[in-house]
Amino acid sequence: MHRLSGVFTNGAAAYGRFLEVFIDGHWWVVGDYLENVGKCTKRLGANAYPHLYGGSSAGLMGSSPKVSGYAEPTKPIESRFKD
Repeated sequence: MHRLSGVFTNGAAAYGRFLEVFIDGHWWVVGDYLENVGKCTKRLGANAYPHLYGGSSAGLMGSSPKVSGYAEPTKPIESRFKD
């Protein structure tokens, strides 16, 4: 019977170590996930509502057709589909 001495406490200590590693690992994963969700949400918000994040209210940057002109085809449309 002396061999069973400390079985419960040794098992509880092993379970405690396992639980500590398990919970700690999950906190790292959840923390990284929430951090990335926050960054992604901020980027999406900055793209959707630039005036809320210090940008201009114009939104997307680029040339307007009035300034850059319109695209004009260089060849007839029929020739694009011929083999």
